[in-house]
Amino acid sequence: MGRRAVIRLKIREVAQAKQISRTRLSRLADTNYKTINALWNDPYREVTTTTLDKIAKALGVPVTDLLEQVSDEESH
Repeated sequence: MGRRAVIRLKIREVAQAKQISRTRLSRLADTNYKTINALWNDPYREVTTTTLDKIAKALGVPVTDLLEQVSDEESH
């Protein structure tokens, strides 16, 4: 079996680097706190492009800064 690539979200890292809490990010991105918390705690969770765009805008970064491609083995 070949290695599969998966997408890993870097929302927590980017937010922490900018000293933005989950609560503040939720407000800035106009996104439910439960959604932000779930994405913060599970970087492999599926997310809509709309939500990802809102989070990127709230953090002041391009969407691509929130994504990282990793091999399937690294994700477990």
